[in-house]
Amino acid sequence: MGGTALKIGIKTGWRARSLWSELLAEFFGTFVMLAFGAGVVAVAVVGLPESGRTPAIFAGAGDWLLITWGWAMAVTMAVYVAGGITGAHLNPAVTLAFAVKGDFPWAKVLPYSAAQTAGALAGAALVFADYAPAIDMWNAAHDVVTRAAPGGMTTFSIFATFPAHYYGTSLLGPLFDQIIATLFLLLFILAIVDSMNVGVKANLAPFMVGMAVAAVGMSFGTGSGYAINPARDFGPRLFCWLMGWGSNAFPGPYGYWWVPIIGPLVGGPLGVGLYRFFIADTLSARAAGAAATQEADIDADGSPTRIGSSSNVSRAPETHPVRGPAEPG
Repeated sequence: MGGTALKIGIKTGWRARSLWSELLAEFFGTFVMLAFGAGVVAVAVVGLPESGRTPAIFAGAGDWLLITWGWAMAVTMAVYVAGGITGAHLNPAVTLAFAVKGDFPWAKVLPYSAAQTAGALAGAALVFADYAPAIDMWNAAHDVVTRAAPGGMTTFSIFATFPAHYYGTSLLGPLFDQIIATLFLLLFILAIVDSMNVGVKANLAPFMVGMAVAAVGMSFGTGSGYAINPARDFGPRLFCWLMGWGSNAFPGPYGYWWVPIIGPLVGGPLGVGLYRFFIADTLSARAAGAAATQEADIDADGSPTRIGSSSNVSRAPETHPVRGPAEPG
């Protein structure tokens, strides 16, 4: 029997049953996301200017669009990489939100979050290894003596986020910004993966999650860099601190380091609550009503009533954020 199982490709070892296989997928998916997400910021901040291809960074809105579209593609590719195993949360805020929703075991929340944070740190390390010469050249050209100097915030921003100047010294504005940005991210993810809603066909859910990240970045990105993901910010921030960015990383401007952690962890569950109240409960009620009507029709004449070419009862929603195609920040 064991030989037969091996011949037909049935997995019976630790990769088939162990939590470690899921954690590896979350680590690697988040690693891919940061490699391409922080990578596109490195291109905009130091890669293009120090390669001689553009004279300055952020000369116009085009650089911001480069970053938002680059992050969208980074998330899309990462979800395709890890989605078949875990649904590709890649974000503690997504993991927590699905636990609150009841679709994910609470016992896995902390292990998933740790794997995501480690993957984000590793992705940042890869980007640093590739762009270190450009970072050093930019610092030298702009008289930044050390990465921990105030001018080092520019190259630090390749890896992690900081609050916009228009918030002043208050962190309430950036915190609110992170809450609402992550709220919308979860709202979009839930709509994308809810098979009782409009739904996404042809395995395009990862692409649509990427579009959700792009939408958030374009509309709510400048306030605090739209981390919308505690692992995406904390892992690279820790790496930068270890590599000499000092107070630019921890504690960050005005002690900002905790904002991209708490904001998304609050906003994610709020997104679940809003989607349930405004959308999901209505979809469930209508599906239940349709099922009751069908049962009544069967009882009346002994055969089901067909509407169009398929059953009038919607399928139950998926239990993973994106299965086999979603999850930021």
